[in-house]
Amino acid sequence: MLFSAATLIAVPEIAAAQTVTPQAAPANADAVTRADESYRRGLRLYSDKKYVEAEAELQSAWELNPTFDVAYNLGNTKYQLKKYREAAEHLSFALRNWPLVKTVAKLKPTAEQRLAESRAQVGALRVTVSAAGAEVLVDGKAVGRAPLEGEVFVEPGEHRVETRLEGYAPVSQTVKGAKGETADVGMAMVAVKSEAQTAGAKTEGGAGAAGGGVGGPVMGQPPAGPVEPPPKKNWVPVIALGAASAVGLGVGIAMTVASNNASADGHAQADAILKAGGGCPDAPAAYSRACSDLRSTASRVDTFGRAATVAYTASGVLAIAAVTYALWPRSGTKASGKVRVLPETQVGYRGIVVQGAW
Repeated sequence: MLFSAATLIAVPEIAAAQTVTPQAAPANADAVTRADESYRRGLRLYSDKKYVEAEAELQSAWELNPTFDVAYNLGNTKYQLKKYREAAEHLSFALRNWPLVKTVAKLKPTAEQRLAESRAQVGALRVTVSAAGAEVLVDGKAVGRAPLEGEVFVEPGEHRVETRLEGYAPVSQTVKGAKGETADVGMAMVAVKSEAQTAGAKTEGGAGAAGGGVGGPVMGQPPAGPVEPPPKKNWVPVIALGAASAVGLGVGIAMTVASNNASADGHAQADAILKAGGGCPDAPAAYSRACSDLRSTASRVDTFGRAATVAYTASGVLAIAAVTYALWPRSGTKASGKVRVLPETQVGYRGIVVQGAW
């Protein structure tokens, strides 16, 4: 008691030993004794400003008996060594567990000030997990189990946060810790069924027990009951596409006939001009009208030919679409999907575009 009182008077920022906090009780009395010895040596070294040696002693005391006073003095030591992340970690623990004792009340402002200064140099993560009891890891190092008490302090930069719990799928995400800021990290965990649970669900009702579950569902077979018939395919699109394909084919044939007729007319007009001894290149006035008609006929031949090509292409595309729709699996089957087949025609090329999801 005399030593503790003298320590408080001589070095106001050092806290004397306090009772163990309930949530961090040591394993046995021997651990408490050894922790107290390391703690006392650490206080003396801190008073002599031998911070590196004090850190080692206080760290040993913390590992044996993690109490408020050890956390406070270890946090101060880390602060003096400019290890701000660790200082913030221990000082925040001390403040969360600060006792209602008058002898250490005057030390609390020092803890709050140094925690604020340390936090300004590092980032903090406020991790919330949907499943209680899940282990939380930051950069592969365990920092506790959900729900975490307080924040997790990290160096500025990107960090990997992971959560693990038996019966749940592991979750991980990368977060960025900015200096002096707190990032909220939400980890939503989803329960997964084990093989034993799946087998148990299949044998529910006692089918797996000897002589029990008569009339119940058999493992590996669906339960008895009405089964909805597969939906009927709608044949209206097939009919519509088929009809459109036939129309396109008819238009293509008509355009081909018109192109052939125009081509025959053009040949006849050209023969007439040649037999009369004329020609269209640099045609004299007597042949200008005939040459104009010949050029008009040639233009019609080209127009009808292009229209026929487009009509045949569209007809083929529509026919393919009709067949695809007719043969495509009905909705509800494993390979179901919506497919669209569209023609695409631009200057210099023609084609089809197939859109869908498989």
